[in-house]
Amino acid sequence: MSNAPAFTALQVMQDAPVIPVIVLNDVAHAVPMARALVAGGVRMLEVTLRTPQALACMEAIARDVPEAVVGAGTVRSKADAQAAANAGARFAVSPGYTSSVGQACRDLGLSLLPGVATGSEIMMAQEDGFTQLKFFPAMQAGGPAMLKAWSGPFFDVKFCPTGGVTLQNAPEFLALPNVVCVGGSWIVPADAMVKGEWDKITQLAKDTQALRK
Repeated sequence: MSNAPAFTALQVMQDAPVIPVIVLNDVAHAVPMARALVAGGVRMLEVTLRTPQALACMEAIARDVPEAVVGAGTVRSKADAQAAANAGARFAVSPGYTSSVGQACRDLGLSLLPGVATGSEIMMAQEDGFTQLKFFPAMQAGGPAMLKAWSGPFFDVKFCPTGGVTLQNAPEFLALPNVVCVGGSWIVPADAMVKGEWDKITQLAKDTQALRK
């Protein structure tokens, strides 16, 4: 297995204005949900490792929806990264950053969007060669004002703010020069998945295309 990532972190971020943050509780929802998002123009799919079914859902999407690019969210350890790669994930997103997670993703050929909430965390990620970062939890950690403040000292870093981002406040984030995309769960509402309202999810994905810079 080559350990060169199929997609760079920047390519993952540039693909669409929003990376959906997906929590799946039922493997039966994984494939129709992924197809609905792809139909709406969103193909970088962050499936969070927050449920026991998450890895099986990644496997199903990777197998049955080749147009989608499966990513793993909530990657907190080397074991998480390995399990995600085994399940077919091609990128990883972490809520924070450690060198061991960064190295594990490198070894596995997974592009990583490390989570940061402070200047020190940005510097630690940069020391290990990561310059495309997830700002998390974005609203709770200072929102657009914090990103504006960081644009001076961290002029060479690009961000994907996630956490409290909505269709309503996403434009304020995306207007910032150091923001490439946002992460959001609003595109994949739990009730729509339970009810099988896949057309609704496609429409929510299409609505995000209007956010493109």
